[in-house]
Amino acid sequence: MAVPARTCGASRPGPARTACPWTGCGPQPGPGSRRPASGPPRPLWLLLSPLLLLPLLAAPGASAYSFPQQHTMQHWARRLEQEVDGVMRIFGGVQQLREIYKDNRNLFEVQENEPQKLVEKVAGDIESLLDRKVQALKRLADAAENFQKAHRWQDNIKEEDIVYYDAKADAELDDPESEDVERGSKASTLRLDFIEDPNFKNKVNYSYTAVQIPTDIYKGSTVILNELNWTEALENVFMENRRQDPTLLWQVFGSATGVTRYYPATPWRAPKKIDLYDVRRRPWYIQGASSPKDMVIIVDVSGSVSGLTLKLMKTSVCEMLDTLSDDDYVNVASFNEKAQPVSCFTHLVQANVRNKKVFKEAVQGMVAKGTTGYKAGFEYAFDQLQNSNITRANCNKMIMMFTDGGEDRVQDVFEKYNWPNRTVRVFTFSVGQHNYDVTPLQWMACANKGYYFEIPSIGAIRINTQEYLDVLGRPMVLAGKEAKQVQWTNVYEDALGLGLVVTGTLPVFNLTQDGPGEKKNQLILGVMGIDVALNDIKRLTPNYTLGANGYVFAIDLNGYVLLHPNLKPQTTNFREPVTLDFLDAELEDENKEEIRRSMIDGNKGHKQIRTLVKSLDERYIDEVTRNYTWVPIRSTNYSLGLVLPPYSTFYLQANLSDQILQVKYFEFLLPSSFESEGHVFIAPREYCKDLNASDNNTEFLKNFIELMEKVTPDSKQCNNFLLHNLILDTGITQQLVERVWRDQDLNTYSLLAVFAATDGGITRVFPNKAAEDWTENPEPFNASFYRRSLDNHGYVFKPPHQDALLRPLELENDTVGILVSTAVELSLGRRTLRPAVVGVKLDLEAWAEKFKVLASNRTHQDQPQQCGPNSHCEMDCEVNNEDLLCVLIDDGGFLVLSNQNHQWDQVGRFFSEVDANLMLALYNNSFYSRKESYDYQAACAPQPPGNLGAAPRGVFVPTVADFLNLAWWTSAAAWSLFQQLLYGLIYHSWFQADPAEAEGSPETRESSCVMKQTQYYFGSVNASYNAIIDCGNCSRLFHAQRLTNTNLLFVVAEKPLCSQCEAGRLLQKETHCPADGPEQCELVQRPRYRRGPHICFDYNATEDTSDCGRGASFPPSLGVLVSLQLLLLLGLPPRPQPQVLVHASRRL
Repeated sequence: MAVPARTCGASRPGPARTACPWTGCGPQPGPGSRRPASGPPRPLWLLLSPLLLLPLLAAPGASAYSFPQQHTMQHWARRLEQEVDGVMRIFGGVQQLREIYKDNRNLFEVQENEPQKLVEKVAGDIESLLDRKVQALKRLADAAENFQKAHRWQDNIKEEDIVYYDAKADAELDDPESEDVERGSKASTLRLDFIEDPNFKNKVNYSYTAVQIPTDIYKGSTVILNELNWTEALENVFMENRRQDPTLLWQVFGSATGVTRYYPATPWRAPKKIDLYDVRRRPWYIQGASSPKDMVIIVDVSGSVSGLTLKLMKTSVCEMLDTLSDDDYVNVASFNEKAQPVSCFTHLVQANVRNKKVFKEAVQGMVAKGTTGYKAGFEYAFDQLQNSNITRANCNKMIMMFTDGGEDRVQDVFEKYNWPNRTVRVFTFSVGQHNYDVTPLQWMACANKGYYFEIPSIGAIRINTQEYLDVLGRPMVLAGKEAKQVQWTNVYEDALGLGLVVTGTLPVFNLTQDGPGEKKNQLILGVMGIDVALNDIKRLTPNYTLGANGYVFAIDLNGYVLLHPNLKPQTTNFREPVTLDFLDAELEDENKEEIRRSMIDGNKGHKQIRTLVKSLDERYIDEVTRNYTWVPIRSTNYSLGLVLPPYSTFYLQANLSDQILQVKYFEFLLPSSFESEGHVFIAPREYCKDLNASDNNTEFLKNFIELMEKVTPDSKQCNNFLLHNLILDTGITQQLVERVWRDQDLNTYSLLAVFAATDGGITRVFPNKAAEDWTENPEPFNASFYRRSLDNHGYVFKPPHQDALLRPLELENDTVGILVSTAVELSLGRRTLRPAVVGVKLDLEAWAEKFKVLASNRTHQDQPQQCGPNSHCEMDCEVNNEDLLCVLIDDGGFLVLSNQNHQWDQVGRFFSEVDANLMLALYNNSFYSRKESYDYQAACAPQPPGNLGAAPRGVFVPTVADFLNLAWWTSAAAWSLFQQLLYGLIYHSWFQADPAEAEGSPETRESSCVMKQTQYYFGSVNASYNAIIDCGNCSRLFHAQRLTNTNLLFVVAEKPLCSQCEAGRLLQKETHCPADGPEQCELVQRPRYRRGPHICFDYNATEDTSDCGRGASFPPSLGVLVSLQLLLLLGLPPRPQPQVLVHASRRL
């Protein structure tokens, strides 16, 4: 019995439709469901499968047309499968290409990738590369300590006594408002000439070093001038290092005074705004200057904290957080009578970029009220540090307290938690200008091996929130040689333009003594660093022998990737390291968690796994088999891994010793051959050193041909493996043209093009005119169709990419095509490999018409089915396209073909954007599964500022009552207001300024953000399936079936007539995560496995803690304050003095 259609509301002309034939038709399940939830008992016949139900749905008076039976649709599916297979057999040339390879067997050898040997060799090469840098580092650190020890301090040193190249001098001369220009710099600044060096991606001078001094440090101070004096001797050591190892990149000494001396000299990259660069805040310096830290920051938010002082505290906390690295753990709490965390974090969390961002946002919400209760704050902090049930650094422990002052010393708290061992250091910060007695704050710090600092104004924040590192460095200095160990950093962005780098760091100690028999100096002089560009490490890995889907990766002790093909940050902020976890670089699963843990633990291993991979264009998910092999890189914190698909175990290596054959094949690369042999795109690889790269493939091919006319493929300046394979594949693909393509009429089968792409880097498109509309990447290894074809059996359809926000496809001139590709599997003896992919490009319109015919009841090509008024006929996709929707959807859920003409311009769109109701039903019936992941490297457009007013933000504006209140004039508010306005001339909008923007990022540049990605892939249903979209009077019948040997799903459904059954729409496009991805508060409850550095220097019995900060409270003069305020009100501000003197303890 035929299955009739159904009606919805008022009838319309044409075949009638019946209503939903049973009760209980409810709303469609949402995206999160798989099957309708069980409800009240239903009649047995309702529990029958859709296959048995559908014949029961006939109604009296049914029309002449009914919904097609399952066997009919299966018949249509077989016709579609046969048509695709027939075209691919005739035009794809898979079998013919296999024969061509075998016919040319004497022209290549089959090589094997042996994973264990390969990964051990690469690890060894990387170890050797880094070891050369380590030796250079040690020479530099030893020399620096000796130079400083031999240096004699000069109290009367003057700027004119020092000659050096100031890296920022050129930028300051170009800036008419620069202070050095205004007052005339007394220092003898060198003027240098520079030459372009591609290794540094910069202009350099190899005869000199350059010096960078932070903006907020006075260049003429005695401390800085003495520092410049003794570090000048490092110049010769830098040069000698380069003589011994010409591959060395930046060699840098970052001084604890803030001075940076680096080699070779190059002008500083002047930012467009205030230059806030300070070497002591760079990731590599922080990591090298101290051992890992467990830090609790407590902030006084009692009512005595004025509005401006509270803002200083908020900014100070944010600056303090920037001194922490991924090896550190932190929590932040506010306190008055009680203490509470400022964020959702209830315990110490890793000080990574995302956690620090949560803290910084939460700190801005702090509100001052209540009374000061130091006891509550310190008890909370000690409890946090004593919690042993969480992951933490387990090295330096410290409490940082920010307050405006108080009388309580909370000695009982220290006696209970910290004495007599004093394992927790206490640092106290007096914030703002006030007349409180600071003696209790000094005592707290001195009694607990810490330090007392004063932050009276904006200009003191940066320098005083980083000086604590000197105290933490004391045990390292006293440990001597034991602490002189090279550490390698996370990946970060080089400030001078090298791109992504890692840095080897080595601390430099002060070896001087105050006198014979006196105690050793405890000061750390600074950190020595040598950069290694990631590109230099990548060059040590095999590029093209691993195939399109094989790769090498490396991770550090935090699980962050050092090398990975998916490490592609869209935007970088050089203040922060680039931290992409291995489990975020790939799609996470239990096997990868196990591999990651083993690598962090420094073990060797091998494991074959089934896993999900994301396509290169991030639209598809494939389930694949991968072999993971890993080994540690000795003498470093890194571990190296190799990933190989089984089909990449072997690869071809061309052996074109016959020069006549080389010339013959090379001629098929010449544009003059394209008309008869098809257009050739060559992969833009580094074939030779002198080959000029170009993003335009036509120009690149021209450059390649010009170079080949001068050199031979066997030239020493060329990569012979790449060149020979390229030329071999040129000849092999030309033979495919000759044997298969040239004699075929593509129009007969409505084909726009045929093509072949190879591991050797050739993409040949036939005929030549089809190359005009070829948009695939000329590098096969970077082409999504190529990589997916290797991972999937059968024919892979790829519709043109369409974004929902863009206009529909334009179907003019028949140029829109659908790629169909398949891998060529070659068996040579017992060795199997896939060296090429072939395919065709279907004419969209012609194949849409053909699709209708193939999914119809025609018994003859030109004769549609005839159906009389007294006979029952099944609907088909051609005759009944007004009532029946027929589509082909690929494995990612994207529309490939439709029998609806108005949907042709929507081909390539996610099907939910075409028919949300039907796509949801397919998902709920397990035809599709969904995978959600997060892209932590995305870039987003800058958010518009929330404050649209013209006044500077962050300035405290006194009310009339304040002016009339004499107490206000003597309070911290008046003094802090003056200080803020004074420094605000230099640090404009400093409280709110984006650090990246302030340090030179172009205005309106996109910022880093997290994007949520959703991909769909075929679920567990493989068989033919009938179902009903249960929606009351608007229910729809549909049938879905996978097409064998393809990535297509064939779907036939009744067209929707009602809109009241609209269910939730499935989303596939990327969406911005305002909360930076998965909820951080939940993630920290299940932290990923990591290991900190294996050494810790947080205690030394000989440490002298007597230097713990001394300050005095200077009550401001009422007369001076009134005069200054009047000057401000009259618009006559005094001349600002932005430089901050280096801390007195820096005297050497």
